Amino acid sequence: MEAKAVARNIRIASRKVRLVVDLIRGKQVGEALAILKHTPKAASPVVEKLLKSAIANAEHNYELDPNNLVVGKIFVDQGPTLKRFRPRAMGRASRIHKRTSHITVVLNEK
Repeated sequence: MEAKAVARNIRIASRKVRLVVDLIRGKQVGEALAILKHTPKAASPVVEKLLKSAIANAEHNYELDPNNLVVGKIFVDQGPTLKRFRPRAMGRASRIHKRTSHITVVLNEK
């Protein structure tokens, strides 16, 4: 059995989230939570919350034991980009891309 959780339209660029996600891929759930708690990146609380949601889904929907869960697949896709403009010198404007991401966690039984 595998339990899944998805967070969509997270306002952090997918490049930055992938740095955090790569740390916990393939780890046991307890170890992954400990790694996320001590990682000083802006994306780590978001990924930690999503991982806890996947654990709760596994417990509630599939009656899986949380001690036997492993982070099977975890990946980050690029979401929609918000386009904004910033005023520049001599009446010009430059475009700013505020990127978003979709994060998916799939937990497997050990």
